[in-house]
Amino acid sequence: MEPMYMKLVQLNDEWTEAGLQLQVADPASKYDGGVMDETTGIPRANHLGTPAVMAAWAASLVNADSRYYRQAELREALEKASAFLLRRQHADGTISLGSTNFNSPPDTAFVVGGMTQIYRLLEQANWPELAPALANIRLFLERTIPALQTGGCHTPNHRWVITAALAQLHDIFGHPELLVRAEEWLSEGMDMTEDGEWTERSNGIYNAVSNISLFHTARALNRPALLEYVRRNLRMMAYLIHPDGEVVTDYSGRQDLGQTFNLSNYFLVCRLMAAHDRDPLFAAMSDYAGSFISQYKEGVNNHPMVGVLLFPSSLEGLEREPLPERYVKRLNFGHPMEAHLKQAGQVGHHMKIQHSSMHLAFGAPVVRVRDGNDSVTMMAKAPSFFSLRHGKARLLGVKLATSFAPGVVMFDSLEEAEQGAFKLRTLLEKGYSGPIPAASLRELRLNESMSPWYLLPHHLRPMTHLQQFELAADIAQGDQAWTLRLRSDEREDVFAQLTFVFGSEGEVEGSGVEPISDGRFLYKEGTLTYAAGPDVIEIASGAFEHRLPELRDVQHPNGCLYAHVNLLSPFDHTVTIRLR
Repeated sequence: MEPMYMKLVQLNDEWTEAGLQLQVADPASKYDGGVMDETTGIPRANHLGTPAVMAAWAASLVNADSRYYRQAELREALEKASAFLLRRQHADGTISLGSTNFNSPPDTAFVVGGMTQIYRLLEQANWPELAPALANIRLFLERTIPALQTGGCHTPNHRWVITAALAQLHDIFGHPELLVRAEEWLSEGMDMTEDGEWTERSNGIYNAVSNISLFHTARALNRPALLEYVRRNLRMMAYLIHPDGEVVTDYSGRQDLGQTFNLSNYFLVCRLMAAHDRDPLFAAMSDYAGSFISQYKEGVNNHPMVGVLLFPSSLEGLEREPLPERYVKRLNFGHPMEAHLKQAGQVGHHMKIQHSSMHLAFGAPVVRVRDGNDSVTMMAKAPSFFSLRHGKARLLGVKLATSFAPGVVMFDSLEEAEQGAFKLRTLLEKGYSGPIPAASLRELRLNESMSPWYLLPHHLRPMTHLQQFELAADIAQGDQAWTLRLRSDEREDVFAQLTFVFGSEGEVEGSGVEPISDGRFLYKEGTLTYAAGPDVIEIASGAFEHRLPELRDVQHPNGCLYAHVNLLSPFDHTVTIRLR
């Protein structure tokens, strides 16, 4: 048998056993039959909670290769869990995420996306003793229909999660209204650049969510054209993998920003697409992603064992195309980002959206450079503009902050200056607001003796004394080295701080490196070395042009090492990063 299949069978049995240990067995409890969340201790009906464990149980029960195949104890556990799911379902058919998002149509859709697959898998088993669990699951799904036919979303990917749920519900119940609603979402069009980047730029989480959702939508609605967007994103992701399998999250627009993720959540969609297209690259990506699956962390809608059993997709006999390891890849350099942002001002939403983000960094340029064990990312519209992996040594990010518009600088543009050299630019602006025109005040009819600040139409104030501050970063690659040249315009006495963010597993040293707190250093002069195992990153040189240990409105995540270079404008400062 295929080694990956056997690995999944073994892991799924382990997940099954772990879930059984956490199931509540107390008929007097409202949580009876639910599976406790290990972090909160509270069983949840969300896609990462009890339904995800039910997926593992269902796969074990129907798979003759599992040691739990048709085991009575597990069948009873599944039945109790399905009853728990019904009890936790709200009267309007929704479930709540638990941490937030109460009575949530999109979170319900996440669950439906997986429970429809569980229902199909159990139904195909043709085992009469599953009838009570099947009836509960079908009732749960049926109850969700009104909410999904009318409910909205928060984020861009939610649209495709809901659409996939509607499509799979239609597959079971056949209600034409489900298709009507699915088409309403699909008519908004796909939010992807030509190079394959989704709106949320979330390589760690939401790319995979959108991809698997579109795969099921395309399958259930017989819309194969939708698969082109899945292909496009997967081909992009082949260039967003560090040498150790970690995916690039340096510029994400979601909660995976700067966090550590591997490719495991792409396993199923890569496998399904490899089988569908007979594509050697997708097959190699599926193998590689599968090598990182160790503990269960995927939602019920993207469960690897359920997906493999329900959609047979053997990759045996399919050649593999090696994943790229040496390249300079430019992403989104042709995307009309500036034109789109100008159009956004005419739409009427005034750059505000409830319970979500405008994701104005969508389509910002990114450059990826791989040379074996060295991996570099350059990016615009992100808190960090440069990051580097050299074997085990991780320079997680390089950030520039200023006191002009207090906070971290996000460069607006990234362009190629010449072969192997790139430039980032931004123009910061900050002005002052004049008095509101008298005619506008008369229209408001405010009480002259008392005028609350928040009632005033601040958008009507004329701008005065508008100030600008131009910044640039030039990046060039040399032989086992990179140079970063940071430049400002001629404005005087703007405090700036260049920060190097390192992984906590290494050590920072240098005669001109002064500790200022746990894990934080001022890099004043000379050479800084950061070593992790045998791999060393060497930086020269630092600066200490002002004494501030940190600037206003600058936040750094915990669990890293930080070295700050203090600059005062006007500055033209070059650092050289050598790898050894």
